[in-house]
Parts: sequence; C-alpha cells; structure tokens
Amino acid sequence: MHLLSRLVLLSFLLASPHATATPADALRIQKTYQLAMEKWALETRIAATPAEQTQAWGNRPDAVVFAKQMWAGIGQSLDQEWTLEPAAWFLQITPGLFANNEAGVPTAVFTKENEAIRKAVETQHINSLKLIPVCVALASSSDPRSLSLLEKIQSANPDSKTQGVAAFGAALQLKTLGDDGEIMRKRLTFLRKAIIQSSDVELNGVTVAKLAEDELYVIRFLSKGRVAPDLVGEDSAMRPLSLSANKGKVVILLFWNSNLADAKRVIEITAATEAKFKGRPLAVIGVNNDPAEKLRSLQADNTVSWANFSDPENKLAKEYRVGAWPLVYVLDGDRKIHYAGTPGSFVELTAEALLAEAKPAAE
Repeated sequence: MHLLSRLVLLSFLLASPHATATPADALRIQKTYQLAMEKWALETRIAATPAEQTQAWGNRPDAVVFAKQMWAGIGQSLDQEWTLEPAAWFLQITPGLFANNEAGVPTAVFTKENEAIRKAVETQHINSLKLIPVCVALASSSDPRSLSLLEKIQSANPDSKTQGVAAFGAALQLKTLGDDGEIMRKRLTFLRKAIIQSSDVELNGVTVAKLAEDELYVIRFLSKGRVAPDLVGEDSAMRPLSLSANKGKVVILLFWNSNLADAKRVIEITAATEAKFKGRPLAVIGVNNDPAEKLRSLQADNTVSWANFSDPENKLAKEYRVGAWPLVYVLDGDRKIHYAGTPGSFVELTAEALLAEAKPAAE
C-alpha cells in the first residue's frame, strides 16, 4: 500500500473512529486522492530508467484505501443530502477496483456499498436538487441497475435540468445494450430531452448539448454495421500508423490510458487477447492519451506489447467521440464495426466469430 494512502487512512481513523464524516472531511478525502494521483502521474513521467519506471508504476495510490475512508464517513449517513456528492465520487472511482477472493479469483469490491448508494438515492433522494453528480456517476457505471435509476430520476425529479442530465446518462447506458430499433429510439428520445432541458449544463467542463451532439454522431457513424473512420497518426516513437494499413485483418481498437482506475486489468486483458490471437489475421491497436514518454516507458519494458497511436492531445479520440474510457471497437477486414463497448470476453468472442467467418471466404 502506498505510504501516503496509509497515512491518510490512519489519520482519519484516529481522529474519528466511530463518528461519521462532515462535508469538509469528504472534500478533504477527494482532494487528497486527487493530489496523490497527480503526484504519481508526475513520478511516472520523470522516471528515466526501466527500474525507476517499474517502481513508479507500483507506487500508484491505492484507490481502495481512499474509498474505504470515504465509506467509513458516509456509509451510515446516506439519508443525509450532503452525502450525495461524495457518494457520486465513490461511485466513480470504485467500479474498476478488484481484489482476489478466497479462491484467488479477481472480484469486484464495493458492490454492496454501491448498491446501498443507489437504494438511498431511489428511496430518499429521488426529488433532490443535488443529484446531477450522481447522474454523471451512474452514466459511466457498468452496473445494469444504473439505467433503471437514471430513468426514474429523469421522470420523477422536479428539476428539469436534473431530468435532462439523467436522460443523457440513460442514453449512455442504453448504448451498451446494442443497436436494435427500440433501443435506438429510446436513446434518441433521451438525447432530445437532454438537449432541450439541460443543454447549458456543464459536465467536466463540456456542455450537455456538445456531449449529446457527440452521441448523435456516434449513432450516425459509429454504431454496429457502420464503417469506422480511418485513423492516421504516429506511435510513441513517431513512426506512422494507420487503421487502413490493416485492411483484411480483424482489428481490436482500444482507447485507453494508464490513469484508468482499472488500468492494470485493462493491460492484462489486452495483452492476453493479443497473445491468444498471435499468428492469426488480427491486429490489436491502442489509442493512448498518456504523454508519449509514458507510453514509451510502458512499451520499453514490454508491459504494453501491442501497437499504439500516441494521442496525448486526444485528437484521434475526438474523431471517435470517446467519452467513457476504456472503450473497445472490434472491426472486420473492411473496418465495419461489429462491437463497441468495454474490454472483456465479448471482445474475444466477436473477434473469434469474425475470424471464423473470414476463413471459409479466404479458402
């Protein structure tokens, strides 16, 4: 465990072993975590040798420690409205956190705590005017129950702007369910409501109107069955790279960075996928927005073994209107989209199916 993480947790527990947190306590935890992450990011950028890079990578602040600290403060006070903002922060940083269970299998942690937050929002705060941060957190949640809660907020909350943000979140959640007609109609309905009722609301510095416009672009040009736009750029060594150079191959296109909460797991999954399909007509290609020197260091020690566009200014990510990271597209030999979503088993299943279809055609 990182020393800073230990000290933060210890100081909190010694100060108030049985008391709930105050809004100031919750804000302090969030700021301390943010500062720790910024310090870690700086350490990884300035690490010069492979040994320093490995050490810096291992010094990543332990988000589990900060999440436990936050839960110790708000877990017994979820009926109080002030906990909504720190609860939203908790929902955002915990989905990608895993720990080995007794059998040694990686298992998601904080699932019960996240469910307690959703239940409190639904039963006690559905009419709150402070739900926008919660809606943002639910929009990026991988839990299928988040969609139901967002739909309830967009229909029941008395504030039109909150309704609009919840509708936008619901549209994002529906994107993970596929591209059939009914789902598309619901997505479009929610996006229209978001634009009408909360167009000027800013989420992380971007208006809902702009975010909804990007989602409409995704529906039109980046849905299943569409031909994905070509990407042209450079890798971390400034060598030219393009999607079109892989014509005839199945492409697993991964948008990612090393600051993701579950970056280690994403890297492990992607490396395993690349190894599984080695020697077959398939290419794994990343689009990474870390500083180029950070990406180079990850590739130098073979932590990252696949080719990557270096995209520190997000120019390529913007072409694909990437909102939630990580994001994977699986493309066939003509760049037609067959899957868009998170890393995992569906990526491999889709790729295997495309390879099986292509083999008889080639024969």
